[in-house]
Amino acid sequence: MFDYTLLHWTTFLTTAVILNLAPGPDVAFILGQTVRGGRKSGFAALAGIWTGAFGHVLMAAAGLSAILATSAVAFSVVKWAGAAYLIWLGIAALRSDGSGFISDQVKTSAAFRPIYRQGVIVALLNPKVAIFFLAFLPQFVVVGAGPVWAQLFLHGSLIIVVAAFVEPPLILAGETLTKKLRNSPRFGLWLDRGLGAIFIALGLRLAMEQR
Repeated sequence: MFDYTLLHWTTFLTTAVILNLAPGPDVAFILGQTVRGGRKSGFAALAGIWTGAFGHVLMAAAGLSAILATSAVAFSVVKWAGAAYLIWLGIAALRSDGSGFISDQVKTSAAFRPIYRQGVIVALLNPKVAIFFLAFLPQFVVVGAGPVWAQLFLHGSLIIVVAAFVEPPLILAGETLTKKLRNSPRFGLWLDRGLGAIFIALGLRLAMEQR
């Protein structure tokens, strides 16, 4: 089972790295939370995004993602819910007074739970991710290498594993670059405005997406 060639793994892993570096709502959310609260906030966001992404992997392996790909109603429901949530996050950031930019060293573990939940929702309510997994993963299914669902699950899970090597360094770099500025109320205020605008733009872009 899972007998693949070196070319297969080289092609897949190279593509997985590129995919994890591509900008999108997930990366924007992770970096936004890192800049806002430090690396612990960033890793809480990362854990949420990974959890949501793993949900898409399970749906792809079970064939449920096909519903989003073939049903216009299902796609629209998830798309508009995701767009509305991103826009809501953006409006909340625009209305913020910037006081949320405090060191994660003074936060309790409970303070990171909302960030984790938001990350899960951001990932799950992106129908393009579900359709991407449905379109991308089958390309690496090899006849005779194992059950189709198992191959889909393996490759989908490995995309998240690759993310574990790509995204944490982004968090550490973001935390380092903004550490001195994080205690500035003015910086916090304007950065909240910038993050709000980005989330609203991402929400509008998602709303205009077609299957």
